[in-house]
Amino acid sequence: MSRSLALFAIGLVFGGGIGFVTAAGNGVTFEGHDHSNPAHHGTTTGMMAHDHSAMVNTPAGDDAPRVEISVTPDAMSGWNLQVETQNFRFAPEHASGADQLGEGHAHVYVNDEKIARLYGAWMHIPALPEGGAEVKVSLNSNSHGMIAVDGVPVEATLWVGGR
Repeated sequence: MSRSLALFAIGLVFGGGIGFVTAAGNGVTFEGHDHSNPAHHGTTTGMMAHDHSAMVNTPAGDDAPRVEISVTPDAMSGWNLQVETQNFRFAPEHASGADQLGEGHAHVYVNDEKIARLYGAWMHIPALPEGGAEVKVSLNSNSHGMIAVDGVPVEATLWVGGR
């Protein structure tokens, strides 16, 4: 059994080495994957399926999406975040799919660092930095683009004092 394992390991080392030499000899390079280049994703429109920097703009008016948040201490530990939306529906069943007006998900940030993707009205945050933190929630489309109204991102921000 140990001889088979040794021969297998030798085969992997030499096989991998031969593969790299052959690839290099044919001009194949192994560069990192660039998420900012839409050509790598079969599209040249700049709207990739997972482009978090794209903005999905909607017109202002009574039908425009809105978001408000509240953060309250949890009786046991951490904090409870409540997200209230208007003219917006959480649609986890369509995540990473085609955009549909008025639906998607939210991104939750603490001190500008994304901590979660949110598909409903409530979330528990286990801890916040001592001394307080900025909690922000943005509404995002199914394709992960930030939803905006007349170019202004739909988001709510709240300062939460530490415990």
